[in-house]
Amino acid sequence: MGTGPHLQTLTRAQGSLIRQLLREKRVRSSEEAFVVEGAKSCHDVISGHPQAIRSLLVSPSYLRVETDAERKRRSSLGARQFLCADSVFAKLTDVEVPQGILAVVQQPRWDEGQLLGRSRILGIYGDRLQDPANVGAIIRTAAALNLSGVWLSADSADHFSPKVVRATAGTLLSLPTFRTADLRTVTLSECEIYSAVLSSADKVPIREIRTTPSRLLVAVGNEGAGLSSEVMQASQVRFSIPLAEGVESLNVAATVAISAFYFSGLPIDSRAHGGKPPRSV
Repeated sequence: MGTGPHLQTLTRAQGSLIRQLLREKRVRSSEEAFVVEGAKSCHDVISGHPQAIRSLLVSPSYLRVETDAERKRRSSLGARQFLCADSVFAKLTDVEVPQGILAVVQQPRWDEGQLLGRSRILGIYGDRLQDPANVGAIIRTAAALNLSGVWLSADSADHFSPKVVRATAGTLLSLPTFRTADLRTVTLSECEIYSAVLSSADKVPIREIRTTPSRLLVAVGNEGAGLSSEVMQASQVRFSIPLAEGVESLNVAATVAISAFYFSGLPIDSRAHGGKPPRSV
């Protein structure tokens, strides 16, 4: 079988850049790029966001198993494509069992002002989330439930890191995701914050909330420490998800999934701004 489009030989400098993009947030930020690995993930990007791909790298082991449909899809890509030996690819990859294909992808740019200007917002605010798998699962869940976007505090895990990218399952390029150093970015835009908490004197069970404001962010906190005092003070509502006896807490990604699904199904109460949530009677 042929190899499809012309494959250039990967240079040492290009390989070094890929390693740095995988391992260093500073380089990902300065290059405004990140790495997607694996056959399915790469072909999903080729199909859905081909203009975002800067370059594609394959190894002989991948080319031996590539299907005709995959080769045809790859041939349609306008970005430069490179070839390197399997032994070289193994030194670049971030996964234990590499599939011999990766893409260097342009970080998406989202207009936060335009999004915050919408009349209807339902999003997630992640406060100091350290686990990349959780950050990725939250982004994937938010995309699946058609939420407006995800906001992450500046000290949360980098959403372009390899573990987060894998956990998002390709949704990173389709869901607006922002890092914010100042919570006032969203609170000054008249977004209300409902915070998921384990303990709080004024918390309400989630099922007692029967309507939502038109512009709402659901805040979830650090896996161990919970929400910061700043987020708690900015919250209009603090709610809890009732758990079975003996179960102390939910994984933060599960909390997002339950909360987002529940709130997305509620009617909007335009009068709810700044007040307590309407409860059941």
